[in-house]
Amino acid sequence: MDSAELDALLTPAALRLLDELDAGAAEADVAGTVSRLRRAGHAPELVSAVVGQARLRRRAEAKFGEFSRRMLFTRAGLEQATRMSVSAHHAGRFRKAGLSRVADLGCGIGGDALALSSLGIAVTAVEADEVTAALAAYNLAPFRDGGTRVVHGRAEEQDLAGLDGLWLDPARRTAGHAETRRVRSEDYSPPLDWAYEAAGRLPTGIKLGPAHDRDALPAAGEAQWISVDGSTLELVCWSGALARPGVGRAALVIRGGAAHELTAPADTPDEPARGLGAFVHEPDGAVIRARLVGDVARALGAGPVDERIAYLTGDAEVTSPFVQSFRVREELPADPKALSRALRERGIGRLEIKKRGVDVDPAALRQKLKLRGPEEATLILARVGDARVAILADRVPRA
Repeated sequence: MDSAELDALLTPAALRLLDELDAGAAEADVAGTVSRLRRAGHAPELVSAVVGQARLRRRAEAKFGEFSRRMLFTRAGLEQATRMSVSAHHAGRFRKAGLSRVADLGCGIGGDALALSSLGIAVTAVEADEVTAALAAYNLAPFRDGGTRVVHGRAEEQDLAGLDGLWLDPARRTAGHAETRRVRSEDYSPPLDWAYEAAGRLPTGIKLGPAHDRDALPAAGEAQWISVDGSTLELVCWSGALARPGVGRAALVIRGGAAHELTAPADTPDEPARGLGAFVHEPDGAVIRARLVGDVARALGAGPVDERIAYLTGDAEVTSPFVQSFRVREELPADPKALSRALRERGIGRLEIKKRGVDVDPAALRQKLKLRGPEEATLILARVGDARVAILADRVPRA
């Protein structure tokens, strides 16, 4: 979206037309929707802006739920925005810490500021891109009376006096409203050195990618990795009153609306490797990133199948919100031809393939296996010592 499209969109007539448009129908039949609106006499630039927004609103439902029906987006802004299920947890931490005046530096389309404002926190939302700042102002307009406002500018140029806390989401991609690419950590905006210095002065949450270099994290405070429905989405570094006493590492696992958290003062030691037991447990990605696999293993009476592999195994019939558990049927030959023959003998026609530590393309392997039959199972491929193992198993319902 450029400034001309934005001007076309931010008019009463365009916004009314957008609200009247069926976002699902617009996404399903773009050409038909455009033709219908053009026949109704609407200008081409208005139609383009409105249909584009309707499609983005439809896609935004997965992140923003009902809020998406009155929000405006850029494609890049939507892709980079925090899910409401996650930003609600962030906002709750600010409220619990008693912070009432917060700056959201690098607010994007305003998703995190929306969650903070909805809890009665006055937010100064700062965004360097002019178009994105305008959309954030629209999205946050219902909270103006509560003190929330949007500022077009750079985070580093803001006066932080009078604030209780900060939320920083440094730009980790090139500027733009559609196609963007990742940049190196030294090119983040605002720079991480500036963000860490600010976090030393005010209680702060800094959102980073989940694979961020652990050696480059601040020595003090809390590092929290977050996953939603099996996808590890982000790492947040918390400082000051936003960092919980005695917590240096945390894994927040959100699944199906329920949240579970594992915390520790620091990385926890792993359990010794052990032979294959009756169950295999796959730790959630947030637990692996936080290096809390050892605590999960001890809770399950399990240990890793190999000291380098994050699959746990044990005989206890227990599971946990922090793992996906599998009941082991048997160990099969890892050679594709022998494996294919064994699976056909067992009538397995539907197969979930999981792997760690082995150079295998699951899609290519599936073609080689020539699966046939009415049964289904999970195949777990892993490197144990110098050997590749193939474990046939069944999923265990989550705890």
